[in-house]
Amino acid sequence: MRVQICAVGRLKTGPEKHLLDDYLSRLDAAGRGIGITALPVAEVEEKRRHEGAELMEREAALLSGAMPKGALIVALDERGRVETSEAFAKRLGNWRDTGTSDIAFVIGGANGLAPSLRGNAAHIMAFGAMTWPHMLARVMLAEQLYRAVTILSGHPYHRA
Repeated sequence: MRVQICAVGRLKTGPEKHLLDDYLSRLDAAGRGIGITALPVAEVEEKRRHEGAELMEREAALLSGAMPKGALIVALDERGRVETSEAFAKRLGNWRDTGTSDIAFVIGGANGLAPSLRGNAAHIMAFGAMTWPHMLARVMLAEQLYRAVTILSGHPYHRA
């Protein structure tokens, strides 16, 4: 099963990019043995001036075009489900075990995700009630994906 982060905006070189690349590299290495691999992050950006709902819909179209065809969509949204790392790992394992070949984790722009994209998501998740910067959310997601893989493989990284 391949996992991909699809996000609005470009992550510039710096500590967040370094952390993201590190966790995705770890995820890919640790996941190979249990059938989970990481695709490169797909970054999209609307170049034209749009606002509000129109911007969100345009970003949703760009995100949809960037994700693998037929991918199961997981939306990151502040109104989503908050779950433990163990529950997230179990969910990821279930998707793998039921034959899901691609999962796209989508992170919207500053205005969030369009309702149309959220409506197509198989799962909506949140990192708590607080609002997180979109660039940091990528790092947090990559770390949780890596953590989930280590939980599924029995690696001692997660010590709960």
